[in-house]
Parts: sequence; C-alpha cells; structure tokens
Amino acid sequence: GEDIELRVITPPPSAPPLNLRVGWGELRVMADAGQIEQVLMNLAANARDAMPEGGTLTIETGLEELDMDFLKIHEYGKPGMYAMLTVTDTGCGMDENTRQRIFEPFFTTKEVGKGTGLGLSMVYGIIKQHSGYINVYSERGRGTTFKIYLPVISDSGLRNSDLKSEIQNLKSGMGETILIAEDEKAVRELMKLELEEAGYKVIEAVDGQEAIEKFRENKDSISLLLLDMIMPKINGKGVYEEARKIKPDIKALFSSGYPTDFIHKKGILEEGLNFISKPASPHELLKRIRELLNK
Repeated sequence: GEDIELRVITPPPSAPPLNLRVGWGELRVMADAGQIEQVLMNLAANARDAMPEGGTLTIETGLEELDMDFLKIHEYGKPGMYAMLTVTDTGCGMDENTRQRIFEPFFTTKEVGKGTGLGLSMVYGIIKQHSGYINVYSERGRGTTFKIYLPVISDSGLRNSDLKSEIQNLKSGMGETILIAEDEKAVRELMKLELEEAGYKVIEAVDGQEAIEKFRENKDSISLLLLDMIMPKINGKGVYEEARKIKPDIKALFSSGYPTDFIHKKGILEEGLNFISKPASPHELLKRIRELLNK
C-alpha cells in the first residue's frame, strides 16, 4: 500500500464546476494509489453523466470517529478514526430502489452500450478491500452524495489521545431532552442510542406531523429539535416553524444527506440555521449538539 494525499488538479474546461474542500489538514491512509484513483474517476464519471445540462461536483475531506454502532450496520470493520471523502453532484439523483441496488454487479441505469454496470460495484469492492465503507444518499431531482471512510494510519500526525479526550468531553449530556424527527428507522434508532449513551433523554418522531404533536405535549422539557430536512407529511423546516410558534426560543439542528452548500442552493434551508450532513459520526453529532445547547 501507499500513503494517499488529496491534490488539487485543474479540470478541463468541458468538465462541470469542481469544488474542493480539505478539512483537518493532512490525513493519511494506507491504500493502493491506483485503486483509489479508479474510485474517484468512477464517481466523477457518474457525476458527469448525472449532470448532462451542467452542475457542480464537490469533493470534501474530513475526519470522523466510527464506533461499534456504525460498524454493526455494515457487519465488519474496527472502531476508530477514519478519513472521510465526500463526493457530491447536483445532478438528477436516483430513486430509493436504484439507490439500494447501486453497488450490485451489472446493475446499470444507462442505455445499452453506454455502461457495463461494473463501475460502482468495483468501487464498493475496492473500498471494502481497504477495510473502509461507502454510503450513498440520493433522491430524484436532488443530486447524489457518496461518503467514503478509510482507516487513518497511526503516523498521520494526528494527536489521537487529544482527539479521544475531546470526544469524551462531548459525552456530557446533563439530562436535557432532545426530540428526534427522522423517518428512516435505522438512522433514528442509531441517533437515539448515541444520545442516550451521552447522557441525553430522547423523544422520537417518525415524521413531521408526529414531531409537532410530540413537541406540543413535551414543549417544556424539550431543549433541542434534531430534524431531518425531508420527511413525510411535514418537512424539517415546517416542523421548526410550527415549534417556534409554540416556543419561540427553541433550538434546532437540521440534518440531511446533502452538504450545506447544496441544501442552501436548492432553497431547502436558508443561511444561518444549524445544519449537519448525515450520516454523521457520533463525534460530530455530539459536538454540534453540545455547542448549540451551550449557546
């Protein structure tokens, strides 16, 4: 394997606009450079094909801690620090059936002769061979986000002991009550588990309508709303607006599979409101919640 670093390469004039955002300075992973290049080329090619009339391709890097709750979903791997690579396009997106099958060998939505259907299957295989993970979040007409997680190697220059100490300090819920409104059961249950282990009380809602009803019933005890942006019946923004009529100073953290810039460009969420991309690591989720509650 080789150490991999992200370098900025100027795209040709015919390529869609490219945003590159590098977080946490230098992150190193043990990987095959040629295979990781294949992964990025495949994801970039899919993004290009999804934006025939133009759009924006965004590539971001970051650092996440993955715990056993996250790993149980994938049924392999070890907890620890992972470098995260996020690839987002503003293209046509895909429906839920397509999203669930996207990594299957020979599955393709392209015309005959336009693709083998092996590209994303190969991407999945490469990432798994590197003891990593890849998730995809997409909806029709709202673009697509791929999130790749690769284990950070020990000589990356990160002060792991300091980072672990910071993470422990975030697990300092003081019994505050948080209302989670999230229609995906697995995501909702994982968030609930993380928050309860950190010392918070949790009230769950499966859609926007139930979230409003439960907020009315428990308005005096709820300190924060954790709202999925896109839900059945009433979206996250609608829930927040109704909640503010009942309790004007209520705090809220919105979540979505799309990065912040995409959410704002599509007009789903105005600037200034608190937002976190999902799937979020326990570290990032607890950090943002603690910051909001301390304001």
